[in-house]
Amino acid sequence: MTASIHHPSRPAPRAAQPFGDHLRHWRQHRRLSQLDLAHEADISTRHLSFVETGRSVPSREMVLRLSERLDIPLRERNALLVAAGYAPMYRERPLDDPALASARQAVELLLKSHEPYPALAVDRHWNLVAANSMVPHLMEGADASLLQGQVNVLRLSLHPLGLAPRIANLLQWRAHIFERLRQQVAATADAVLAALLEELKAYPVPEETKNEHLEGEHPGVVMPFLFRTPAGMLSFISTTTIFGTPVDVTLQELAMETFFPADDFTRQALLALAAQA
Repeated sequence: MTASIHHPSRPAPRAAQPFGDHLRHWRQHRRLSQLDLAHEADISTRHLSFVETGRSVPSREMVLRLSERLDIPLRERNALLVAAGYAPMYRERPLDDPALASARQAVELLLKSHEPYPALAVDRHWNLVAANSMVPHLMEGADASLLQGQVNVLRLSLHPLGLAPRIANLLQWRAHIFERLRQQVAATADAVLAALLEELKAYPVPEETKNEHLEGEHPGVVMPFLFRTPAGMLSFISTTTIFGTPVDVTLQELAMETFFPADDFTRQALLALAAQA
């Protein structure tokens, strides 16, 4: 697998929903009262109540202000704008769109330059978008059913027929993934991510799994990862990178997962694998 980019199929559009319902959903999801949000957005509670019940139509500026105060993802800000009768503000284009050529080149360059260490890019649902040439070495031995079509890297990682039996600190890795998904669901209210979390939690843990806990974990920054391979036990730390200030839905939802060797044996093993390729 090289650093080629592919774009997964898009989800079916959701049924139209009144703006007030959208706004109430996000306000409640953020655990804010009308009074709290009105104070944050510098408007009256009465006006906010009228907007939520449909008695008042918000201006485009008001929609954007409320979206900002509620820290709503760009995709959902577009949905709020449309529900209020305005055109979407943030474009959503596939990564192979000519307008995103510089971003695509940056992703490919980062993936390629990370070799001989593994690196991959995923979309908002953790579906594989691109990877460098070292990633297939981590995927060897996974059941073919998990590698066909749209590959979900979290499903591949924790499925009993995937990589789970080869992860030495599986319980620690599972807990790490579950916490990341919980944070994403809290931030995005994404039903697909919520369903994925429940699916992953239901996967059985191999009976021979040991509760090995590696030092060096820094939540939200780095995570240790111990992996059995034909080349021996490889020790990694993984980090996640996102685009800092995107104005495109696709870029906001793109994340890069990079793996660094945690010891000299792993570094040498990866150099040897790269030389074979």
